[in-house]
Amino acid sequence: MEITNYLRKEHRECDDIFAKAESAAAKGDFENAKKEFEAFADETLLHFKKEEDELFPAFEAVTGSTQGPTAVMRYEHEQVRGLLGKMAEALNNQDKDAYLSLSESMMILLQQHNMKEEQMLYAMCDRVFDSNKKDELINKMQEVKL
Repeated sequence: MEITNYLRKEHRECDDIFAKAESAAAKGDFENAKKEFEAFADETLLHFKKEEDELFPAFEAVTGSTQGPTAVMRYEHEQVRGLLGKMAEALNNQDKDAYLSLSESMMILLQQHNMKEEQMLYAMCDRVFDSNKKDELINKMQEVKL
């Protein structure tokens, strides 16, 4: 399996959960919004952990580059983590306007981030790793837990 396909699928799954949380918040259904947001946050953080613990170090080991695309992705992961905290606070305060404003920022950040990963970093990983290494990495990523 290609790394791009495996991780792109996770991006789409996170996008779907994110949309459910946003929709619930827009309706003022804070109970559902919290439930969906927590699922989104958990899936997003798990996805980041897979990348940061398995994919990025393997890529850096093969390429010798720690200041290239993986450094940018780690920085953006930190930005997302910060927004997750602010969004959780807005939901806890049942502040629909704040949540939806932060949600818009999150959507833009994630769209740009995911595009860079899918079109650049994952594609580079699919080029530098042989099929056995790709399978090994995907298996390791599937075992990662929060």
